[in-house]
This record gives sequence, structure tokens and C-alpha cells, in this order.
Amino acid sequence: MSEERTKTGESERHRQLKALALAWAQQHGFTIAATEVRLPKTGYRADVAATARGTAHACTAVFECKQARADLLKDARSESEARRRVAELSERLRALEELIGGHRPDLRKGDSLFAELDACDFSGVEHETHRRVLADLSKWQQRLGHGTKFAKLFRWRAADYLYLVSEDGIFARAEIPAGWGLLVRRGDALELVQRPVWTEPAEGSRAKLLEAIAVAASRAVFREAGVPIEFRPQ
Repeated sequence: MSEERTKTGESERHRQLKALALAWAQQHGFTIAATEVRLPKTGYRADVAATARGTAHACTAVFECKQARADLLKDARSESEARRRVAELSERLRALEELIGGHRPDLRKGDSLFAELDACDFSGVEHETHRRVLADLSKWQQRLGHGTKFAKLFRWRAADYLYLVSEDGIFARAEIPAGWGLLVRRGDALELVQRPVWTEPAEGSRAKLLEAIAVAASRAVFREAGVPIEFRPQ
């Protein structure tokens, strides 16, 4: 039987993990919080983001909820491995296209004064190896952009503390991304299994995250009230 999902396509278990994360945050002093918060300057959206009350220097936290092993691994690929593979495949594609272009002068676009500097149009080329390398490069570029979320959020110091929130037993502690803490669902509450590293965010970033939390909370209120949302997050 398929898992029940909300109108937005979110699974019920994922929604419950977000609710538990909100409750845990509140219990531990992060009393200003919201779900689906667009993290400043990252391009990513956090399941839950929270901050303690007080000044713009108040402590902040981000929570990412993972209900299944596949969800975790999708966002936890090694950034260094992805960069290495993109570099290797880019060089292989360049050499391959240079070789093909040398044998197919008809592919040159004629946009340069010197024929040897002409760009080639490979869009219509039926070359199995070229097609395979191009597909592999596209896959690894996508992984680099979207599949290294945990490593990037830690490196960018998106919040003081970064937490994974998961169902019990879906992955080993050794698989926890570097610097992240782990909160595991045990019954109707979360248990802290591993503490996160304090990232010490850059000056001004806590205030920007507080604003992003306020924007996300306002959008939720407007949506619930049926009020059209006119503003866009910065």
C-alpha cells in the first residue's frame, strides 16, 4: 500500500518528522521557527529552520528530515568525488569533441576567422560514446549541484547547528555527513544521537536567516488565510 501524502505531495511520515523537529527546537530554546525556509545565499530550502529569541546574534539551527535511506544518500554524496568526476568527464568530452571535429569538418559553424578555431555543432551527431559521456557529465553535474546539499550547507555555515532528523535505523552513524548532528525518532519524540559541530556563521548571516524564517512563517499564515502572496523571498 502506498504511503499517504498531503496535497503538496509530501508524505505523512515526512510531515510528522518536521512537526517533531519543531517541537524539539522549541524545547531546546529555538522558539522562533518555520518550515520550508529558503536559506539565504544557498539556493536550498530547509525542512525546518529556527532561532533563539533575542538579538540578531541569537543561535540558529537548521533541520533536514529524512524518512528513508535513499532520501539521505541522495543529498549526502561526496562533493569532492562529484567535482573530480565532473572534471574528468569534462576533459574527456573536450578531447572527444576535438577528435570528432577533426574528422567531421561539416560540423564547424564557421563563426571564426580561422577554421581550426571554429566551434562545432554536435547537437545532431549520432555518436554512441559522445552521447554516453555527455549523459554521464550531465548526471554528475546534477549531483554536484543538487546531491551534495549537506556538505555545502556545512561549508557555507548556513546556521550555528545543523541537524539530520530521521526515522530510527535507516542508516549507520558513520554515514552522517561531517559536522551534522543526528536526531532520531523514538516513539513520539526525537532523541539526540550525535551532537552537531558549531559552525560559527559569518557576520550578519544569523539576521538573514531570521528574516527568512519570518518570510516562510508569513507565507504559511497568508496561505492558511487564503490571502494572495504578493512578495517574493530575497
